[in-house]
Amino acid sequence: MKQIEVQIMAQSYLLACPVNGEEALRDAVTKVDAAMCRIRDAGKVKARDRIAVLAALNIAYELHQKELGNFRNTSFGQTEAGEWTDPQDRLQENRLQQLLERLDQALVQGDRPL
Repeated sequence: MKQIEVQIMAQSYLLACPVNGEEALRDAVTKVDAAMCRIRDAGKVKARDRIAVLAALNIAYELHQKELGNFRNTSFGQTEAGEWTDPQDRLQENRLQQLLERLDQALVQGDRPL
């Protein structure tokens, strides 16, 4: 393992990196930095830890959507009409979207209860 120095929101981090994984790690850092900067620049959230949590959730949600998209495009994921074959998939997607909306509200409101 080697170490590389990266910048996320203008703060330096020293990260362990597999020998052939530097390009992938730098790509990941770029995505995280961009997500965090978008949230910071929107002006609703100021605390770095809250920005990081929200960015992580956004990235996880995007990944989840991509995985669902790949699943939907298989014969297991949809019927001929393009509908969900498993109602639990739609339910989970809706719950995740609601959770992200509640987290957005909570982060904007600070420590006030919802």
